[in-house]
Amino acid sequence: MSDATGSSDTKSAALFPGVPLIESPIFDNEDLPGFTEKERQLARQLNSDGFAVLDFPDPDIDARIERIKRNLGPGFGIPLEDPAADKTKGERRVQDAWQTDADVHAIASNPAILDLLSKLYGRRAFPFQTLNFPVGTQQAAHADSVHFSSLPERFMCGVWLAMEDITAEAGPLFYVRGSHRWPIVSNAMIGRRGYGSELGSAQAPYSDAWAAMCKAHGKVEEPFLARKGQALIWCANLLHGGSRQSDPKLTRWSQVTHYFFDDCIYYTPAFSDESLGRLALRDLVSVEDRQPKPNTYLGETIGNAPTAKTNMVSRLLGNRSKKRKASKD
Repeated sequence: MSDATGSSDTKSAALFPGVPLIESPIFDNEDLPGFTEKERQLARQLNSDGFAVLDFPDPDIDARIERIKRNLGPGFGIPLEDPAADKTKGERRVQDAWQTDADVHAIASNPAILDLLSKLYGRRAFPFQTLNFPVGTQQAAHADSVHFSSLPERFMCGVWLAMEDITAEAGPLFYVRGSHRWPIVSNAMIGRRGYGSELGSAQAPYSDAWAAMCKAHGKVEEPFLARKGQALIWCANLLHGGSRQSDPKLTRWSQVTHYFFDDCIYYTPAFSDESLGRLALRDLVSVEDRQPKPNTYLGETIGNAPTAKTNMVSRLLGNRSKKRKASKD
C-alpha cells in the first residue's frame, strides 16, 4: 500500500529501493498492492512501452487551458489568432510560467498527478519545471536523461498535456516505444567530456548514438495524435520529440511538466563526468510549494542546501534555452 510519501509495500521497494517501481527488474512479479485497476494498467504500460496515456484529472482543465492561451499567447510574438498566418515563426515556448500564471502552476501541481506518479515510482514526486508551447517543436528524437537526471538514476519523468486536439499536420509529439529500456547514453559511452562544457550543445553529441540504437532495434517514431485534455507520461530515458509540422498555419498548444522524486541527487548529465565525481548539480525549487529541494542521497544532504535562486549552471542553461528557436517538447 502506498502512502503520502510514495513509499509502498511492493517487493521492489524492499529489494530495489534505488530503482523506480515501474522500471524494477522484478516488475513482472509485482502484485502492485493498493493500486486500482487503472493504475495497474498505467504501470504496466510505462514498464513495457515507456509511456502511458490518461485523461488529465482536473474538472476545470478546459477553463484553465483557455485562460493559459489568453494569458500567454501575446508573449510569443506569433499571430496565433490569424488562421492564415505562419505559426512557426517566432519564439515557440515559455519556460517556468508557473511562477506568474496560476493555471500553469495548478496543472503542474495537480494533486492527483502527484499522487499517481509517487505511486508509480515509489518515491514522492515534485514538479520542478514547466514549458508551454503554442506550436510544435519539430525537435529531433532525444531522451530527457541527458538534460535532467538523478542519482539513483531514472527518478525523473515528464507529463505532456494536449491543450487542443492534435492532428498529424500540426507536428505532434512522437515517441519511440520501448526505448526507455535501452542503456542511458552517457558522456562516458560516447567518449566525451561533459564537465565544463556548458557552452556546448546539451543534446547534439548524442544524436548519432540514439539514431544508431533505433536502427539496431528496428524502432520507428510513432506520433501521439492526442485530443484536448489528454496527457502522456513518459519515462526519463524514452526517446521522444516533435514531428515535422506540414501545415504552418496550425497551432499545437501544450504544456510539459518535468518531475523529480524525493531523496535524490539532481544534476545535468550533459555537463557532467560521473566517473570523476564532477556533477553539474541542480539547485531546485519545487513548483508545488515553491520551497527549495536539496540534493540528498539516502537521506544525507549533499553539498550546500539550495536556495530559491538557481545556481550558475541553471542560469546558463536557462539563458541558452531562451536563445534557441526550437527546443524540448
